[in-house]
Amino acid sequence: EVHLVESGGALVQPGGSLRLSCAASGFPFRKYDIHWVRQAPGKDIEWVSQINSGGGTTHYADSVKGRFTISRDNAKNMLYLQLDNLKPEDTAMYYCALPSPAWGQRGQGTQVTVSS
Repeated sequence: EVHLVESGGALVQPGGSLRLSCAASGFPFRKYDIHWVRQAPGKDIEWVSQINSGGGTTHYADSVKGRFTISRDNAKNMLYLQLDNLKPEDTAMYYCALPSPAWGQRGQGTQVTVSS
């Protein structure tokens, strides 16, 4: 059974930084591309970033490009998202997710709130 557990969310001031983590288990992590998605209150889920199985190829939404960095450690079954220069519009629940309809295979999420 796929199990994804996110952590690292917090309340942070605009311009601040956070590092989100996702612990994966129950599937061959090193063989899968994996994503970060987010959902702000009252809005649809938004795709944020992707990293391929080997970690050598990454993609970002235009809204976070240059500010967020995705990475993974296949030896530890861990996924990360470094969030820098945070903006109030980055406030959302952040999820790690496998490619799946409506991002159904995702964890419980970690809350990021950007506010002064």
